[in-house]
Amino acid sequence: MILSVVCGAALIAALFFFCARNAQAADAPQAGTPIPGKQVPQILSQEKTVKQQLDYLLFLPKDYSETANKKWPVIMFLHGMGERGNSMADIDRVKVHGPAMLVDKDPDFKFIVVSPQCRGDSWWAWDIDLLNSLLDKVLKDVKNADPNRVYLTGLSMGGFASFAWSIRNPERFAAVAPICGGGNWLSGLALDGAKAEKLHSLPFWIFHGESDSAVPVEYSRTMESGLKALGVKEVKLTTYPGVDHNSWTQTYDNPELYDWFLKYHR
Repeated sequence: MILSVVCGAALIAALFFFCARNAQAADAPQAGTPIPGKQVPQILSQEKTVKQQLDYLLFLPKDYSETANKKWPVIMFLHGMGERGNSMADIDRVKVHGPAMLVDKDPDFKFIVVSPQCRGDSWWAWDIDLLNSLLDKVLKDVKNADPNRVYLTGLSMGGFASFAWSIRNPERFAAVAPICGGGNWLSGLALDGAKAEKLHSLPFWIFHGESDSAVPVEYSRTMESGLKALGVKEVKLTTYPGVDHNSWTQTYDNPELYDWFLKYHR
């Protein structure tokens, strides 16, 4: 008897819930034909596939070998806004500054160097998904690239992206050297526990000219203090008195930068 009462009550409750849901669905706004003088719900539904292309320069040290029992460290280099381009005809712009320029002169450079070119209508910080795909490709295709020694650096626009990419994906890098950049350190507050821990242990060495008229040095100072506030254990800032926007030449010409990179493994 009790079981029959319980089952009956459960059936009534289920029917009530079903009817209520149907009533709500019936009352919900429906998409329809536009009517003058009335606001009518509409729907846009589309399937879209966008082809993306990222041209890049890849440097392998002179004594690199796929068959050797040796892993090579990797530098990801992000250029500035003036070096953007739209085809392989523009790729040499990437070699105007930084590691991409240095390796053209030094075939014995002791790092694999990956130097992508940002499209002319884009900005590096918008292309982080594409940059992640590029890094995946390089680590897959270049057999002796060391995934535990990937170092990120960039200048100006590339300095901004070095902050943005490393804060979003700290698990990908062993050390980061942004030059005359800036960014939003608060984005690091959105990281989950595992990624936050990776960011805490990711070393940053930041560079900026004290007289930079394009990107004020305060941008790097803000990132330095912001990263420390996020709990990053090693953050240091080097500023150059009297130096304007080009703080990258003396930075990339300094062997201490590359020695500093090699101190760290992911």
